[in-house]
Amino acid sequence: MMKHRVWVASVAVIAGAAQAEEAPIIVSGQPLATTAGAAAYDLSVLKRETLTASPSGRIEDALSGVAGFQQFRRSDSRAANPSSQGVTLRALGGNAASRTLVLLDGVPMADPMFGSVPLSALAPERLGAVRVMRGGGSGAFGAGAVAGTIALDSAGPDALGLVSAEAVANDRGETALSAGVAPRLGAGFAQVSGRWDRGAGFWTTPEGPQRVPASVKAAYDSWSVSARGVAPLAPDVELQARGLVYDDHRTLRFAGGTSHASGEDASLRLVGRGRWQFDVLAYVQDRGFSNVTISSATYRPTLDQRRTPATGLGGKIEIRPPVGGGHVLRLGTDMRRARGDLYETKYTGCTGASLCYNRAGGRNDDWGLFAEDDWAIGPVTLTGGVRADRWAVAGGYIANAILTESAPATAATPARSGWAVTGRGGVVRHVLRGLDLRASAYSGLRQPTINELYRSFTLTASGVSTVTNANPTLGNEMLKGYEAGLDWQVAKGLRLTATAFDNRVHHAIANVTTGTNIRTRQNVDAIHARGLELGAQAAWRRVSLEASLALTDAVMETSGAQIALDGLRPAQTPEIAASATLGWRPHAGWQIAATLRHTGAQYEDDRNSANSIQPAATTLGAFVMVPLRRDVSLILRAENLTDATILTRNQAGSIDIGAPRTIWAGLRFGAK
Repeated sequence: MMKHRVWVASVAVIAGAAQAEEAPIIVSGQPLATTAGAAAYDLSVLKRETLTASPSGRIEDALSGVAGFQQFRRSDSRAANPSSQGVTLRALGGNAASRTLVLLDGVPMADPMFGSVPLSALAPERLGAVRVMRGGGSGAFGAGAVAGTIALDSAGPDALGLVSAEAVANDRGETALSAGVAPRLGAGFAQVSGRWDRGAGFWTTPEGPQRVPASVKAAYDSWSVSARGVAPLAPDVELQARGLVYDDHRTLRFAGGTSHASGEDASLRLVGRGRWQFDVLAYVQDRGFSNVTISSATYRPTLDQRRTPATGLGGKIEIRPPVGGGHVLRLGTDMRRARGDLYETKYTGCTGASLCYNRAGGRNDDWGLFAEDDWAIGPVTLTGGVRADRWAVAGGYIANAILTESAPATAATPARSGWAVTGRGGVVRHVLRGLDLRASAYSGLRQPTINELYRSFTLTASGVSTVTNANPTLGNEMLKGYEAGLDWQVAKGLRLTATAFDNRVHHAIANVTTGTNIRTRQNVDAIHARGLELGAQAAWRRVSLEASLALTDAVMETSGAQIALDGLRPAQTPEIAASATLGWRPHAGWQIAATLRHTGAQYEDDRNSANSIQPAATTLGAFVMVPLRRDVSLILRAENLTDATILTRNQAGSIDIGAPRTIWAGLRFGAK
């Protein structure tokens, strides 16, 4: 049903575009313009040429060009468990849930169950730009923007061309294929694209005693299809429709250890750019996940998370009335509902016999009201916004059926709800020609995910099983933050940025060690992150440079039974992250780029154990595009050219490693 809805919505818009063939207007397919007040916050913009020229060709690689961006682990979306792909900024992590709001054409992309982001389905070649705003959010869907917002905007027909395609293969025989069409239909346009990535993968288990006969490479097979249509309904009103279908299979560490993630998303958006501007959006998500965990002691299945259906739906209404007087006023409301359930079987590691069946799930709701105003007064721009969120946790349950007992033990968790008021405000001052000073303060809210509330899990490493228990009593995370910085256009082609920040997430959710090989999701007093973010963009003739550096001191603030964690670094949070890309365009159509990235050391666990450290890693990547003939170019990509060893997991000495040196070659075709 979901697949049919996706395609029906897209076809309807395409048909509407064809009927509008005589219209004198060409639609953009873009959101309403970013307001001037956005300059008060730490904002980075990745252009299309940056997105399509990453060493791996994957969205998480391109986003890593903004220092401070991180997933829970350093693995990319070929070799990570999909449920661990939480996205955060400013070292405000601590577990696998996203603390950053990721939007695709205005639609939240986080999984309704896990809070993870389906990175393998977000193909960079479909995008026109990405805006990364660090710091807590307000506005639409701001309840998910504790660490910031990453807004992905789809590319239009001018950037995509009528027909585009790319086919590349690497030195391990893996392939990545993509193709798309984006015809103009009257005053509107349609876009359909697909991507397929497959390969036998690389060894995530290092050579030595940990690589056993049951060890296998991280094979992957994923595809996604996106359909989008834009049609004018009036000279200043356009309808946008988008559908996304994806499927992702991965093998993790041992034979039989597989994961499968799938999704079907659809959205409709009405954008008005007249005197009364408006943005009306509705979306629906249908997601699925399954996973088989293999014991590292007996190499038998210990868990079959056979089905995890999850649904999300929501929408927003935003209006910008023409108030005048240098003001841009935003008023609106938004709603999100997430529902998830899990069905899993646990086995004894020794014999492989079924031990028990587990079911759990629940529903999270959020309804928000927001207002924000930007006021330009000569060289000064003031901005301020407030949100009121009515949040609710309902329908929660945990059911365990132990096979040796006659009846399952089922526990319903109490429903709860409340109001939370958050806001943000800032000022930008144009000091000198090209120099802006800015300062801002903000607060934010994040509800615990359904996974954090109700799903317990076990990981076995080096023959030792570590249990992480769910906690249905988890409270909301609340952010308070401050920052100040500058944006300096030093000269034509040279721009520098600097931001100093102080962010504290109160009641942050972490995986806290509560016993021998036992962890429990708990609210700690706070995660406190202070740091400095620097950026540089330079262009001189045919040479360009994009660089960023994040220096962050992040610690947990705890008391009572958690006092042992006080002052320790949150799990998976480095103190330093840096990225620099040097580009060269020797001739028209040529593009050569080298990317150097460094990530500091980090810990696997909350106690910063010596046997859980993941050393610092530095990688070098490259991208080359050389035109061969009209519309056809040679593509070369190189990942981890120095073949550095990157630890992505270190659980008491049981280690996973990231992608080794990988060379890609292929062709890119684009016809206007």
